[in-house]
Amino acid sequence: MKVSKLVKLGLLAGASMTFLSACGNSGGSSESNSKEIVFWNPFTGADSANIKNMIDDYNKTNPEFKVKNVSMKEGDMYSKIPTVVNSGKNIPDLNIVHAERIKQYKDNNMLTSFEGLLEDYSEIKAENYVPEAWNLGELDGERYSLPLDIHNWGTYYNKELLAKYAPNALDDNILTFDEIVEAGKLASKDDIRGIALTWVKPNYMATLGQEGGQLSENGIDPTLDTEESKAAIGKWNELYEEGVSTKDGEDPNQLFLSGKLLFLPEGIWLQNIINGAEFDWGLTNAPQLSDDMSQVINWSSSHQFVMFNNEDRSDEKTKGILDFIDWVRTNSLEWAKAGQNPATLDILNNEEYQKMPQSFFINSEEEQNTLKIFDYKYNGYVSEYLESHGFDALFSKVSIEDFTSGLQKEVSDKISKDNTNK
Repeated sequence: MKVSKLVKLGLLAGASMTFLSACGNSGGSSESNSKEIVFWNPFTGADSANIKNMIDDYNKTNPEFKVKNVSMKEGDMYSKIPTVVNSGKNIPDLNIVHAERIKQYKDNNMLTSFEGLLEDYSEIKAENYVPEAWNLGELDGERYSLPLDIHNWGTYYNKELLAKYAPNALDDNILTFDEIVEAGKLASKDDIRGIALTWVKPNYMATLGQEGGQLSENGIDPTLDTEESKAAIGKWNELYEEGVSTKDGEDPNQLFLSGKLLFLPEGIWLQNIINGAEFDWGLTNAPQLSDDMSQVINWSSSHQFVMFNNEDRSDEKTKGILDFIDWVRTNSLEWAKAGQNPATLDILNNEEYQKMPQSFFINSEEEQNTLKIFDYKYNGYVSEYLESHGFDALFSKVSIEDFTSGLQKEVSDKISKDNTNK
């Protein structure tokens, strides 16, 4: 039902709410139709305080439907979602999920479409958001999610060490693998690590994209044992073989904070830790194969608002949910303070935000175009293999060929098992 019709049904919705409360419905209907929006999200780290502050600020505006924050560990939340949706009981009114989850939820018929619900919210539209965060929410011609942010991978660097070992490397704000090797060899003479081998997934995926590779060509079958895939993981292994990277067992964050590491590939959200450094640091693009700006790729993801199917969610409450999302669009500075980049372009008008290191990733259309979300439906299976075996390839414990063939086989086998169980 379109939002413009929702208000007309206010009395009917209110009557339904009263009836369900009186019946003491155990299926979650009374809770769903209360004057409260139950909001599940996976923000339990340092960003938990930021999301709580945002919600408190919204509730102080005295909305008809106040938001109840329910933050839980990511793994717990994702395991609970299919259980509650399939049972039809205690389904949250609003949820934050990672971009890579949306295709599977949609294909499993778990999501409520926003199509037709945004008529009264004219500013919730494509031109007011970072394109990569906005576009992925539209599947088969319908919108199934709305973006909160777009968070990405970059490279932190020690400015003092940069001046000593690679004074001109970042004149163009692009750090290439060749520049890393050159600077790393100089730094190694002083027992300084050139670059950290960190979270394999974003490092591999960003380089895979630069190599011209894809996780899948048709969106279903993986294409992971390819020359592009071998080159992508091999490029990171070369840093280890060249002796310019961190070694197995070393703590990259601690090395960086102690001034013993030049380049630290990490997420923009790590700033709460990086701020503990007692030296000047900077943030630039993730390592690149080329200094051609049109070829730069920074692995990205996005926290997205979704509504899971819930027959008991009233039209009146749906309007309250959209009121909250619309408010977030122009009140996202607190989320930026968590080290995130809000997806709303309204944030670019804020002077305080402009001073934040991560702001340069969305400050220009050119830089926005570097952000790439690898929203393959079976991204989770790729991630599981990378988490289990990625460092073995980086530290030369397995061959590049065995790594990519194993990646292809494991993802293919898990997809096949999924299809068999349907």
